[in-house]
Amino acid sequence: MTHRGLVVGVDLGGTKILAAVVDQDARILGRAKRRTRPELGPAHVIDRIAQTVTDALSAAGLSLDQIAAVGVGAPSPIDSDGGVVIHAPNLAGWRDLPLGRLLGDVLGKPVLVENDVNAGTLGEFTLGAGRGSQDMMGVFLGTGIGGGIILGGRLRAGPRNAAGEIGHMVVAAGGPYCGCGRQGCVEAVASRTAIERDLRAAIAAGRKNLLPLPRGTRPVQFTSTVVSRAFADGCPLTREIIGRAQWYLGLHAASIINLLDPQMLVYGGGLVHSMGEELLAPIRSVAHQHLIRQDGPPVDIVAAQLGDDAGALGAAVFAQQSLVEPAG
Repeated sequence: MTHRGLVVGVDLGGTKILAAVVDQDARILGRAKRRTRPELGPAHVIDRIAQTVTDALSAAGLSLDQIAAVGVGAPSPIDSDGGVVIHAPNLAGWRDLPLGRLLGDVLGKPVLVENDVNAGTLGEFTLGAGRGSQDMMGVFLGTGIGGGIILGGRLRAGPRNAAGEIGHMVVAAGGPYCGCGRQGCVEAVASRTAIERDLRAAIAAGRKNLLPLPRGTRPVQFTSTVVSRAFADGCPLTREIIGRAQWYLGLHAASIINLLDPQMLVYGGGLVHSMGEELLAPIRSVAHQHLIRQDGPPVDIVAAQLGDDAGALGAAVFAQQSLVEPAG
């Protein structure tokens, strides 16, 4: 027997797939995770998603015939009407792939697909740090910088399903090249990838540092935990590079606030989780200095609360909402 509020949310990333069975009260009843393996091709990844969904249901003591739908957050702009992944560089370059239909054929269930950052933002808005707000922006710092926009209590997609591409707002004209091919995007100067690039370049140039560098030929792993630990230990190089990223993120936050006037910005990602207020306080300070309107209620700049579950929970919420209010 199908339970209308019971869904599976899937966070589909370039390295891992996380599935969670979620009930109508937003409780996670079971989880499962496996590697994505995008190099093996879309059909293989779709099978792996289906296996992960099945594993999550088994962990919850449930079966496919008991759920109403599956929601998927995918790292790509999405044609939400058809569940089509338009272009996913982190999934070996998927283009125009009808993920909703293909996965739906395998599972025999409706599959609703949304952009992964939009899903994470929707999760935080509904169940996490954004609860109680009506206008908020999700900002997720990782390999790149992604964003999701909630206006009037609804996720903003835009007529081309391209709203929220805040990682490509230019904050340093003529600055480093971004993965999009342009120069000076905030993603190119303040993402975890940009921080790692700057650390590697400085170390190669002989700059003194307190980072735990391995001996021999093993490559340095600049995880969020390693970087945050070096920052906390007072490593001057790490503090300089993080400080520069915080400056750009503060300018970026001010631009978002000046444009949208939201109630809050919610920041997520590994570095935010590891550093918390040490990362956010300077961003908040720089943003305030560059606001056009500095009086009135402050715009809250806060850390996300859902951690690794944000994407899967948001995808589940998206599926539940789509069942109540079908797209179109």
